[in-house]
Amino acid sequence: MVRLDGGTPVPAPLRGGIVALGNFDGFHLGHQAVAGATIARARAEGRPALIATFDPHPVRFFKPDAAPFRLTTLDQRERLFADAGADAMLVFRFDAALASLDARAFVEQRLIGLIGAGGVVTGEDFTFGHKRSGNIDVLRTLGAELGFSVETVGPVAFDGAPVSSSRIREALQAGRPRDAAALLTRPFAVQGVVQPGAQLGRTIGYPTANLDMGPYLRPAYGIYAVRGRLADGRILDGAANLGIRPTFEPPIELLEAYFFDFSGDLYGQTIEVELIEYLRPEAKFDTLEALQAQMAEDCERARTLLQP
Repeated sequence: MVRLDGGTPVPAPLRGGIVALGNFDGFHLGHQAVAGATIARARAEGRPALIATFDPHPVRFFKPDAAPFRLTTLDQRERLFADAGADAMLVFRFDAALASLDARAFVEQRLIGLIGAGGVVTGEDFTFGHKRSGNIDVLRTLGAELGFSVETVGPVAFDGAPVSSSRIREALQAGRPRDAAALLTRPFAVQGVVQPGAQLGRTIGYPTANLDMGPYLRPAYGIYAVRGRLADGRILDGAANLGIRPTFEPPIELLEAYFFDFSGDLYGQTIEVELIEYLRPEAKFDTLEALQAQMAEDCERARTLLQP
C-alpha cells in the first residue's frame, strides 16, 4: 500500500488501475461498499486497486472558516484503505488549480493523463469538476469516449436510512458514539501526538494523555469511556474528558484520556483514542475533592462498560 499524489504521474505498475472516486472521510459502510466493488473489479481484471480522497476537503477549501468536521485524518484513511485491500491511496490536493478544472479537464488531465485509469467506481451521487459540472452521466459519457469503465454503487442503508457522513456527525454531536460506530463499523477515533500539559490530572491522581482535536469534528463535550491504542500496539481501556475542563482556568479544549492501570510517559508519542460510550456532560466542580469523587465514579462506570 502506497500513498500517491494525485497531481503527479503515478508509477508505471499502478497505471491502468481501477479507481474508487470520492472523499471517503470516515470510510463508513457506504464508502466500504464502493471500495469493495473497486477492489473486486480490479482483481477480476488483473489491475491495481486505487482509492482516491481529497485533502483538504472541498468544503474546507470553499469555506475556510467552517467549523471542524473531519471524521478521519489522511493517516487514518491510509490505514483503513490498506486494510480494505487497496494497492494505493490517491490523494488529490484540493487547491485553486484543481477547483478550476471542469469535468472534462479533470478526467482528461488527472484520471487519464496522470493516473491512466482503466476504470472508475463511485457512488451514484458523485459530482466533480468546476461548480460540480460533472455527475455520473457525464462520467459515463467521458468513459465511453476515452476508454475507461464506470461503475456506480447505490446507497447503503442501516436501520432504514442511508448511511452518510452527515448522519455519523449528527450521532457524535448528540453524544451517541455507539450509533456512529455502527455506521462506521468501528468506533470514532482521534489520533494525535500526546502533548505536555499543566499536569493537573497528575496532581489529583488521574494523569492524562492530552490530544489536540485539530481538524476533527467535535463530538458532544463530556466524559467518555474510551479505548486507547499506543504507538507500540498496546490497547488500553480508560475514561476521557473531551471539552474545555470547566473546573480549571483558563479553559482549554482538549481530549484528555486517563488509561486504567497504566504507568508510563506518553509525551511526544502518536496514539489513537476511540470514543466508546458517552457517560455524562462536562460539569464544573466547586472543590477538587468533589471532582475526584466524580472521576472515581466515572472510571468505575467506564470499566464496567468496557468489559468484554
